[in-house]
Amino acid sequence: MAVTPAILFLNRAGEPLAHRLGALLAAPVHGREGRVDQADVIFANALDHVRMLFAAGTPIIGVCASGILIRAVAPLLADKTVEPPVLSVSDDGAVVVPLLGGHRGANRLAARIAEALDATAAVTTAGDVALGVALDEPPEGYMLANPEAAKDAMAALLSGGGATVEGEAPWLHSLPAGTDLRISCGTAPSDADLAFHPQMLTLGVGCARNCAAAELVELVSETLNAANVAPGGIKAIYTLDLKADEPAVHALSEALNLPVRVFDAAALEAEAPRLANPSEVVFAEVGTHGVCEAAALAGAGPDAALLVEKRKTKNATCAIARAPAPLTALHGRARGKLSIIGIGPGQHSWRTPEASHLVQEAEELVGYGLYIDLLGPLAYGKARSDFPLGGEEDRCRYALERAGEGRNVALICSGDAGIYAMGALVFELLDRSAEEMGVSDAARRVEVISTPGVSALQGAAARAGAPLGHDFCAISLSDLLTPREDIVKRLHAAAEGDFVIAFYNPVSKRRRTLLAEARDILLAHRPEDTPVMLASSLGRPEEHIRYRRLADLDVDEVDMLTVVLVGSSHSRLAKLGEGPRMYTPRGYARKIDGDLS
Repeated sequence: MAVTPAILFLNRAGEPLAHRLGALLAAPVHGREGRVDQADVIFANALDHVRMLFAAGTPIIGVCASGILIRAVAPLLADKTVEPPVLSVSDDGAVVVPLLGGHRGANRLAARIAEALDATAAVTTAGDVALGVALDEPPEGYMLANPEAAKDAMAALLSGGGATVEGEAPWLHSLPAGTDLRISCGTAPSDADLAFHPQMLTLGVGCARNCAAAELVELVSETLNAANVAPGGIKAIYTLDLKADEPAVHALSEALNLPVRVFDAAALEAEAPRLANPSEVVFAEVGTHGVCEAAALAGAGPDAALLVEKRKTKNATCAIARAPAPLTALHGRARGKLSIIGIGPGQHSWRTPEASHLVQEAEELVGYGLYIDLLGPLAYGKARSDFPLGGEEDRCRYALERAGEGRNVALICSGDAGIYAMGALVFELLDRSAEEMGVSDAARRVEVISTPGVSALQGAAARAGAPLGHDFCAISLSDLLTPREDIVKRLHAAAEGDFVIAFYNPVSKRRRTLLAEARDILLAHRPEDTPVMLASSLGRPEEHIRYRRLADLDVDEVDMLTVVLVGSSHSRLAKLGEGPRMYTPRGYARKIDGDLS
């Protein structure tokens, strides 16, 4: 379990225990608003809070009744192989119950907590109870090559069968002996019923720029076969940091399901005395006398030795190093990752699970301070770098450069990050040359991920009803970055095209005239009673929705936090029992009447 859990408690009775668990696990303590004296994170609604944490992949330890946690996460249960652990602990600390994720860390957590509290770990997982072992959860430094076989293997043992274990697998000594199952543990490929591999090996690779992925994958495959090495025995793929963005390296990572880590040239050059094939040519090119051999050795540690010396093709090289014991930690650094995240208008229920998960994984959050604040408890304990409004380029540049140092960085935007937000600027910076004030080469090599968010126009449309039921467009009325004449040209085109229009950035303290000009342009093409929706502070407690006739649209009623939706000539404002609802018909009435050919 790599993610720090959240310790959650609901009342003062459980408060001392919650803080004790927080200290034990170096984890933040989350407490219910108005019912606790002190907590790192305060929440108002327990069910909503637990769901938010669970959706983000945060392990949860609740000092509370099990039923509260069960009711909270039940709507989100889908795939037990990716869901985080959930445990409940009684207020008196007598019982620890792993509710979910038993073989994803919950049972281990329960045992650790029970030992510290002198409590009972109410583990109900069949293998743990009957045999004292989970076949699908080997110790750190080992991996199971065929986890899909673990369920049937455990069923056979629970039915009275026995196992023969080949190799050193000390955690399996409690299994009953027999011939019903064959279990192996070694670095070689195995056809055993269950095949465990001690991760004692590291794979070092190098390649020419834009090497064909197939060339590197084939070279490694042939090397593993020749050395009788299973991919499961390899801890990671290691290479020079200049190759961090090499497509062939990442294709190999995907093919072998192994992480990629990198070293700079100085770290690899420190391995020069151990190289079997040092090269002055390579040193002249990249500053180290070897890439694949040095990377494999650096990844395996100072006591490692080369198992396979450098093998090469025209454009690729690889080598394998062997450590004296299973490796439990990754050396070097990650490639670096920037997640461009749209968190929606603000409320956590409108934030996608993918966005929450990427925030949870991130080491550092970058963005306008208000947007990071809207993340609430997901931002707790993470490094954050706040930038003011107007500092957009500095914000994106900083995020890219931090990711270029090997960090996992999240750039936080409201709405959808690709709609009038930072997404386009990130890619513009990556696309610029050094002369055009682009970013460093290290920043260009990071992994960049964009995740969708609920945009302001979607949020406003949902609150209204269905105003975007037919063709629509979005226009920003800010002339800070767009010439005013271009905005006016687009207003005329949208008006003549009879689009429903979502106006972003409709006004500011100093910019007050374009919205009125837009209203007048539209009135020349659509009726005065065309419905207009004004949606302010969407998804936040101060949300304010109101409707106006186009002719009555008053600029002074609009601020920077307002989205303005103007209907087309076909849009309607229906007066329903729950209040007015705005919609734009698509033409289904004509279809029903048989008017469509």
